[in-house]
Amino acid sequence: MGRVEGKVAFITGAARGQGRSHALRLAQEGADIIAVDICAQMDSVPYAMSTPDDLAETVKQVEALDRRIVASEADVRDYGALKSALDAGVAQLGRLDIVSANAGIASFGMLEDMSEETWQEMLDVNLTGVWHAAKAAIPHLKAGGRGGSIILTSSAAGLMAYPGAGHYVSAKHGVVGLMRTLALELAPDMIRVNSLHPTQVDTPMIMNEGVYKLFRPDLEHPTKADFEPASQAMNALPIPWVEAVDISNALLFLASDEARYITGVTLPVDAGAVIK
Repeated sequence: MGRVEGKVAFITGAARGQGRSHALRLAQEGADIIAVDICAQMDSVPYAMSTPDDLAETVKQVEALDRRIVASEADVRDYGALKSALDAGVAQLGRLDIVSANAGIASFGMLEDMSEETWQEMLDVNLTGVWHAAKAAIPHLKAGGRGGSIILTSSAAGLMAYPGAGHYVSAKHGVVGLMRTLALELAPDMIRVNSLHPTQVDTPMIMNEGVYKLFRPDLEHPTKADFEPASQAMNALPIPWVEAVDISNALLFLASDEARYITGVTLPVDAGAVIK
């Protein structure tokens, strides 16, 4: 019997990276999946974003685990589209128990020089999009009458500041306030709400020249190898970054009945970054 056997999980940003990892880890433990992703590029994002082929690969890998998955292309900024995708998934799979509001973007710049578009897209995806995912899911969780678990993906940057990414820091701090408020509002229905706070994760959102340049501004074209010592210097443990599955394992715990009385918690999976 899996740790989330028979449950259904809604995951945003599921086409690749942490989102795909979450889908696979929950499926390995018995959950069926409702997956959404924008599968398109955004103007302010300096790295290649997910594609329809990426989402199709997530579907393929979940189905290879003999679990059901309903996947849709939807933008978390568009509440109507996100709600429609989730409603269709619940109609097919019959219930909703777990929410992973994981979709997020990264971009960089000093706040005094940042464009209005870059600031707004960050807040719209990384904060409003997280609220949209929770808002769309809450009626289904309440209707099920079984409680549930909502996990919001924040960041180490939701608990501390980093120069050159103030809009990201602001959005990820905002996720903590959103999480704590939802935890109080939903507690009477036994719906638990917690947030995850990763350090650097080995995914395409982090492993790109824009991030490397943020940490190694002394180099014109820094590489992953150039980034590694600078990244490791941020963590207390002697590792440069964590893997997506490390975040997925924490999410699985919060989603499972093992965490049945845990709510309102900020859980770092950060190699000690926030205490350094």
